[in-house]
Amino acid sequence: MLGSGKGSNFVAIAGACAAGTVAAEVALVVSDVAEAGILARARERSIPARFLPPGKFRTKLDEEAERNYIAALRAADVDLVVLAGFMRVLKDSFLQAFAGRIVNIHPSLLPSFPGLAAWEQALAHGVRVTGCTVHFVDVGVDSGPIIGQQTVLVLDDDTTETLHQRIHAAEHALYPRCVAALARGEVTIRGRRVVWRAA
Repeated sequence: MLGSGKGSNFVAIAGACAAGTVAAEVALVVSDVAEAGILARARERSIPARFLPPGKFRTKLDEEAERNYIAALRAADVDLVVLAGFMRVLKDSFLQAFAGRIVNIHPSLLPSFPGLAAWEQALAHGVRVTGCTVHFVDVGVDSGPIIGQQTVLVLDDDTTETLHQRIHAAEHALYPRCVAALARGEVTIRGRRVVWRAA
């Protein structure tokens, strides 16, 4: 798992793994932020956790950092790379190294409101329903094939904070469910579509 922040989605998935509802284990947590909460949450659970410097760019990994991230994940023998609030765009070399095996969660019903602060975008546009989306990662920003979505109603008195909190709660339910389906081999990509099947 790669993350840059507090690690609440990591906690949800790691908890589901420990409870047996996700038939997988978190092999390694890596962050581009030395003091990120996700690293502390991983260490509390005795899960290997590493800070790897991202390099000279603000929104992506530089070439050396990308090589280091790929090497660390390969050394941990990971089958799936799960992004949990990782705030850097992954480029071609990384995507090729783990082709079809990188997933992300986004706080909107994609393709609506990609990019940063999607809950703020939803409020500003006056939508009545938003939510969250788990998707495969491709070369675009929040543009990969959609694995699963969960809706969240926008209430009349919502603020950006209250809406964001409820979207987070939906993420914590949806992400482990999608990772569990991936671990069971129930998810395949057909072009732009993702097909779920019973294992």
